Parts: sequence; C-alpha cells; structure tokens
Amino acid sequence: MRLTRLEWICLAALALLALGTIAVPAFARRDPLAIGDVLSLRLMPPFATDARGEFHLLGTDRFGRDLFVRMMLAGRLSLAVGVIGSVLAAAVGTIVGAVAAWRGGMVDALSMAAADALLAIPRLVLLLVCAALWQPGLATVVVVLIATGWMGVARLVRGEVLGVRAQPYVDAATALGARPWRVLLRHALPNALGPAIVATTLGVGNAILLESGLSFLGLGIQPPQPSWGNMIAGGRDLIVAAPWVAIAPGLALIATVLACTLLGDSLRDRLAGESGATLRDRV
Repeated sequence: MRLTRLEWICLAALALLALGTIAVPAFARRDPLAIGDVLSLRLMPPFATDARGEFHLLGTDRFGRDLFVRMMLAGRLSLAVGVIGSVLAAAVGTIVGAVAAWRGGMVDALSMAAADALLAIPRLVLLLVCAALWQPGLATVVVVLIATGWMGVARLVRGEVLGVRAQPYVDAATALGARPWRVLLRHALPNALGPAIVATTLGVGNAILLESGLSFLGLGIQPPQPSWGNMIAGGRDLIVAAPWVAIAPGLALIATVLACTLLGDSLRDRLAGESGATLRDRV
C-alpha cells in the first residue's frame, strides 16, 4: 500500500515534531523548568540573543525561560497523552464492541446501551466532570480520555464484527471445530479492525486538543510541568504585550491536530475506496 503525498507530509510533520520533542529539551543549555535571571531575560522577543550570547528562537516567557525549549518539552507530554489516551481508548472500545457483537443477547444490549448513554453526553462535559472529581495530573487526564473515548470505536467494531460474522470463512472455521473465541480472535476481529485504526488516528488529534483544553482550564497538566494548554493559558494575559508566549504553543497545537486529522481523513477515504472496490469485485 503506497502512501499519498498528503500522508507523507503529515507523517513527516509528526515525525519531525516527535524528534524535536525528544532532542531539543535534551540538548538545551538550561533547564526549561528552572527560573533564571528574570530581570534580564523576561519576555524577550523571537530571534533575540541574550547577554550571554544564547539565541532564543521563539523568545522567552515571563520567567525568562526559553519558549522554544519549553514548547518542545510540552509537546512531549501532549503527544504522549494524545497517543496513549487514543490507543488505549480504542483498545477498550475494540474489546467491548467485539465481545458485544460476538456474544449478542444481553451482553450486546447492555454494552451498547452504556455506549449510547455516554455518547449522548458531550465529551467535554464528561471530561470536565471527571477531571474535577479527581486530582489534576497526567494520570487523571489519560484515564479520563480512555473513559470518555471508547464508545465510538466500540460502535464501529461491533458493526464490522457483525458483518464479518456472516462471512463464509467464519462458518467454515466453526465447522472445522475451532472454538468460538479462537474464531473471533484469529478470523473475525483482524478483518474488522480497519475502521478502528482510522478512528484511532483521528482520535489522537482530538485527544491532544481535549488535553490542551483541560490544561488551559487548570484541570489537566499542572505547572511547572509544561503542556501546550497551560502554556497558552499562561500567556493569555500577555497577548498584547508579548503575543508570542501564547501564539507559539497555539500554532504547534494547531499544526499537530491538523496533521493527525488530515492523516486520519486520508486513511478513511482510502479504506472507503478499498471497500467499494471489493464490493464491485464481488458483484
């Protein structure tokens, strides 16, 4: 399967960002969490050089800390939270949807009723309620993202497993004496994971955006540990005097979410095209 130019661009942008989040803080001259000489380094503009000869690509914040290094350090957390939260939520949704479709009956009814009830509530409201009930932090954000993000994937996987279950090779495997759970794990589920993978890719950008929103409201990652959300929140009162403090992490957030969304959309279109071609071949 050859990647399109758009997919290559999105993957290259995400890979470059991931590399920057690892390399830039590691090779920084100063600790991005430490407060230095505030009087001389405070709110330096982008492309400025301080008295020690150190170059600040995106300037400094109100405490004299290099904004580019902090933004890359924040990106490490935001990307990790987005990927881990989305992947684990998709894993939970895949398990629930597959078991519901395979067992049917009361298990299916209860699982889908719970998913529908949670889908009826806006996810941001669920996130705010859960984040307010427990102590803010990285673990809380990941758990909340998992608890509020599995329902859509469960619905997708359930529909795909129900379709795969009617295929002849599933009946053939059952007739040969394969156990039901073996048929599910070895034959039905691998052929039903396409939509779940696309939903996971789309969910990464959504999870990053939601984490940033929680951190912006003070319910996510807590200072001095930086995330794009709390960096934007820390610079909102400086939007006139020093706009780069909030704009720089905001642009990084937009670029990351846009790359994840475009990649997910492209994969979804590719999957839809392959499904249509398969259907035409059968006809």
